[in-house]
Amino acid sequence: MSSDIETVMRTAPVIPVLVIDDLAHAEPVARALVAGGLRVLEVTLRTPCALDAIRAMRSVEGAIVGAGTVTNPDELAASLDAGAEFIVSPGLTERLGEAAVNAGVPYLPGIANAGDIMLGLDLGLTHFKFFPAMASGGLPALKALAAPFYQCRFCPTGGISEATAPEWLAFEPVLCVGGSWVVPKGPPDPAAIEAAARAASAFGR
Repeated sequence: MSSDIETVMRTAPVIPVLVIDDLAHAEPVARALVAGGLRVLEVTLRTPCALDAIRAMRSVEGAIVGAGTVTNPDELAASLDAGAEFIVSPGLTERLGEAAVNAGVPYLPGIANAGDIMLGLDLGLTHFKFFPAMASGGLPALKALAAPFYQCRFCPTGGISEATAPEWLAFEPVLCVGGSWVVPKGPPDPAAIEAAARAASAFGR
């Protein structure tokens, strides 16, 4: 995987945001998502088995597996050791941003306001996760932010649903959205996940 986050973001319209609390679920979930057309998988570092889940999902052909909820350089290093192909963080600090840039890994930092975006631009970053999207003012807020930062592209995440995703995706600076609806909590139902992934992957530009 090149260090081009835009390539990752343009692979599919929805990036499933995954909380894997049982390692046995990792591979079946990844297989169902890839079969449904969603190849870019964000495994959040919110559970003890998250790094092992990244390793397990990497074995699924066609999957592009990244680490989410990365908050510091130590978690960045651990994620890269586990084979993460891209990195997503809920916010942006100079320390984490510099570490990600120096690592040469595709990196999608979280932003919620103009100051966050300006910090990212200072680090040479132009692609951001708008988070938490709904709590930060929804699509009207992103449209207001995107105007002065015309060179930036976004992946809104947080509170986006299957019903609202197409509206976000219709806004040109939005390359993809993050969504947790594709994989509900609990033991995975591969057929249902594949069906949800197929519906999500059909969201057109």
